[in-house]
Amino acid sequence: MGLIQSALRLVTGGHMYKGIEIFRENQEASAKRAFDLRAASLGQFAQEFTNQKRSWFDQVIDGINRLPRPMMALGVIGLFGAAMVDPIWFASRMQGIALVPEPLWWLLGAIVSFYFGARHQTKGQEFRKSMDHTIDLAKKVNANIAILNSQTAEEPANVSSEITNSNHQNRAFQDWLTKNS
Repeated sequence: MGLIQSALRLVTGGHMYKGIEIFRENQEASAKRAFDLRAASLGQFAQEFTNQKRSWFDQVIDGINRLPRPMMALGVIGLFGAAMVDPIWFASRMQGIALVPEPLWWLLGAIVSFYFGARHQTKGQEFRKSMDHTIDLAKKVNANIAILNSQTAEEPANVSSEITNSNHQNRAFQDWLTKNS
């Protein structure tokens, strides 16, 4: 290896690595640049949160901004508790809520929707998609169970052929069936 390096230094005039860097990036220099960039960005991020003199007003507002979700969750749990402890008291309060006009409910819904953003909608759509998938899967499973229940223990070949013909998409299962048939 030393002989090859010496020959290359002789040919390139001692600038062997600079010639190679024209075609290929110097990995060590690239790693150093990436490290320096990462360190600078982390330093800037840390500077935003250290030695920060925030006023009492900023601290109070930050605390208030963190309250709505826990208050709503604990409030709903509290309603369940109140309904169990004193059902008459709870029913009378719910009668009062029934008197709230519909436009006020719409306004409350808009405020809550804007506060929580589209998160609820996104989660609801994901839930509906997963439910649709589960329902489709349940239909296939029920069909396969019905086929299995209709067979007796003396007819295992018929069971596998009927399951195979019921649009079963499991390739490993198909391979196993062909090997064991």
